Amino acid sequence: MLNISVIIPVYNASEFLEKSVASAMQFEEVKEIILAEDQSTDNSLEICRKLASQHSKIKLFQHPDQGNHGAAATRNLGIEKSSGTFIAFLDADDYYLPNRFDAEKKAFNDQQIDGVFGAVGIEYLTEKGKQEFQSKFNDVSLTTVNYPAEGKEVFKGLLGLTSKNFGTFFHLNALTVRKSALQKNHLKFNEVLRVHQDSDFIIKLAYHCYLKSGIIDKATGVRGIHDDNRITKIIKYSPQYNERQFLFWNSLYEWSKKNISDPDAKQHISLQKKAFELSVKKGFSKMTTLFGAILKDPKILKTKYRFTYTHL
Repeated sequence: MLNISVIIPVYNASEFLEKSVASAMQFEEVKEIILAEDQSTDNSLEICRKLASQHSKIKLFQHPDQGNHGAAATRNLGIEKSSGTFIAFLDADDYYLPNRFDAEKKAFNDQQIDGVFGAVGIEYLTEKGKQEFQSKFNDVSLTTVNYPAEGKEVFKGLLGLTSKNFGTFFHLNALTVRKSALQKNHLKFNEVLRVHQDSDFIIKLAYHCYLKSGIIDKATGVRGIHDDNRITKIIKYSPQYNERQFLFWNSLYEWSKKNISDPDAKQHISLQKKAFELSVKKGFSKMTTLFGAILKDPKILKTKYRFTYTHL
């Protein structure tokens, strides 16, 4: 039987936390639930303490200084404190469905497989949250991929380097990974990134480890969409969006210089990083630098950042 540690980073999630924890408690395979609390300003810490006192498998941890360090550092804390053979993640405002670990039970019989990922559904908890989410992501019912994949196909698919459209990123809530694989490859969340640290982690994980798709055609967990979801607050191609995209691609770029041998992947990451680096420039400096970059490599015009006159 699987031995799973579920890591739940907790920050201002008092409204949702008990449902989230209960959804993980239902599984016999879940041996511990780690609540990594990040100096909430609501009563989340009190709820964590109550839950930990009621159930022996629920364990509460805080940062050594009991401060606020962000989602990346808080997930790293959870990984550090975990004792399970496998690690799964769950956001404190989301919850698992009963089929969450069905694919894992079979897949992890193969010792080659380091991680399994699946699909996550959406539940709109507020009308404002729904409008903000749909304005950015349209009416997407599942966060998943378009076809089964494993091994290097997952890494290339996440970067958009496959012949077929791999689809969107799979969500961290639907990932289960061997802890030994993280330790062997020294994989942690980049604590510099306040957003996109999950995407950064997933791409690096897909390169270093052997991942396999599990249930991708129906939800294994549910994301709660509400007024305070950080990812929906950022307007696409706004200065804030471009800056955060640059930090994300720069993280991958610095990592790729030491780890990646695939020339297509290295070039793709480099171009994305350069494109968003240019996007945060302004005025004449931006225009001249952009034209120089286009002359050097026209492929930069095909990156995720679309250059138009309004961006200049």
